[in-house]
Amino acid sequence: MSSTVRRGLVAAAVLALGSTAAVATATSASAAVSCKVNYSASEWQGGMSVNLTIQNLGDALNGWTLAFTFPNSGQKVSQGWSGNWSQSGSNVTVTAMDWNKSLSTGGSTSIGFNGTWSGSNPAPTDFKINGVSCNGTPQSPSPSPSASPSASPSPRVSPSASPSPRVSPSASPSPRVSPSASPSPSYSPPPPGTHVDNPYAGATGYVNPDWSASARSEPGGSRVANISTAVWLDRIAAISSGSAGNNSMGLRDHLDEAVEQDAANGSAPLTIQVVIYDLPNRDCSALASNGELKVSQNGLARYKSEYIDVIAGIMADSKYSNLRIVTIIEPDSLPNLITNVNNFQACQEAQSSGAYVQGVQYALNKLHAMSNVYTYVDAAHHAWLGWDTNFQPMVNLFHQVATGTTAGVNSIDGFIVNTANASALTEPYFNINTTVNGQSVRQSHWIDWNWYVDESSFATGLRNALVAKGFPNTLGMLVDTSRNGWGGSARPTGPSTSTNVDTFVNESRVDRRIHAGNWCNQSGAGMGERPRANPAAGFDAYVWIKPPGESDGASSAIENDEGKGFDRMCDPTYTGNSLNGNNMSGALPNAPVSGHWFSAQFQQLMQNAYPPLS
Repeated sequence: MSSTVRRGLVAAAVLALGSTAAVATATSASAAVSCKVNYSASEWQGGMSVNLTIQNLGDALNGWTLAFTFPNSGQKVSQGWSGNWSQSGSNVTVTAMDWNKSLSTGGSTSIGFNGTWSGSNPAPTDFKINGVSCNGTPQSPSPSPSASPSASPSPRVSPSASPSPRVSPSASPSPRVSPSASPSPSYSPPPPGTHVDNPYAGATGYVNPDWSASARSEPGGSRVANISTAVWLDRIAAISSGSAGNNSMGLRDHLDEAVEQDAANGSAPLTIQVVIYDLPNRDCSALASNGELKVSQNGLARYKSEYIDVIAGIMADSKYSNLRIVTIIEPDSLPNLITNVNNFQACQEAQSSGAYVQGVQYALNKLHAMSNVYTYVDAAHHAWLGWDTNFQPMVNLFHQVATGTTAGVNSIDGFIVNTANASALTEPYFNINTTVNGQSVRQSHWIDWNWYVDESSFATGLRNALVAKGFPNTLGMLVDTSRNGWGGSARPTGPSTSTNVDTFVNESRVDRRIHAGNWCNQSGAGMGERPRANPAAGFDAYVWIKPPGESDGASSAIENDEGKGFDRMCDPTYTGNSLNGNNMSGALPNAPVSGHWFSAQFQQLMQNAYPPLS
């Protein structure tokens, strides 16, 4: 596949919308309203990722159907998001989802797809909304009363699904691109300390000396030892002295080291990533990463005064003002309030006390106030939030949290998915629209009626929904690709030929976990895409937030002073529970306490890296 990516292929069509009767007559007296569609494509040899923005320039709509025709018969949609996509020949139709079917006057929504092409890849121009086409100047509404479409498209509703299992604490919506694609070439850095749209663009990444030393101590580890990974502040003591186990440096030590690395890098800015991770009743549904603070023991007040205030005070030191400090806000916290309140008493307490919401809001207010600090809120992963019952409620909660901060939705620079998890970035051999012998892949046990099959499509869909909810278009997505490569001999090389939907999915998927809800030290996982900025439109970066080689949790009970318990999902002999379909845990044996170095895991991650390590 060519490494050349062509960006910015844009076609715009202005569309006149009206009632069903207006569609039939399409005359100037039909009181048609107007809208515009922007088609923006990133392209590589044989493949493309496309974003379309529908903007309503006329009367409010309650339901829309977009139709267009590819100019070339070799152009195909392989995976679409934020709409119900179908293609017949060269004709493509998209109907609205329930959450984006209403468009107010001046409102817009973004949808998109990944696709393939052969021969050439011209942009379509004959867009239609609700059957009405207009490829010229926007029409003003006629003086006669304008009617809304007589019938809204009926978005598909997925069958009710059980709340998805949680993930281990771990790190845009945008379409995916070819693994060989490179970011945009030219970049002129703004003055140091300026708050930029994407803190990763044009920047070098901080190399954590603690993690780098552990990596170099492993055979072959020097190949990745200079890759930027995040610093985890998983307890109050870690701020000053570093975490037990692998890390000896505190926050100020890391920032001082970052200043030195920045000076050595010349004119390029430096980005350092810090995980904010100590909410009271932290990880309320998983024992392996339980924290030190408890809601019932004045935990929220301590979180504010002993944890966030101290972190913010250190970051505010003027000698760090030229650094770009990216903060990853509380992995797994807010998603637990959507899916696990009914199953875990600690989650019920976190919800009823308001500790998670208030804690995250407090962190956002303190950190966003510094112009060189960037805030990315954790958004779990597709196999946790990808069902209708979870997806929109999560979007609503994120919006509620943001609007309760001083800066509102602008207090959040972006969201991060797949933190410390192993969900595949892309599934190359099937997508959510694939059918097998007349059955949708959504009916397979692996996908289980989820609307997403990988993190790229989930991040894209999530971003589009968040922007539609009121977040700014500058919202950027991060994907933690530190452990989702799934290379090695077990990686499929093409789609299955089976006509059984379960067999097809299981033989085709690159994610080789036993169950998509398994999260702890997964057997067979590999390092994924190396960190890079602007991998696709709407994605700020692929990042390594969970440092490869640091354990998710102990495979047996181990006494420790970090508040971390023994979770059976980290036990390789565990036969599972209802949240993972009563499957084996898929965890590696002989694992230490979470955050401590796990040599066997590191070696496996290098062996199964995809793209492979050189």
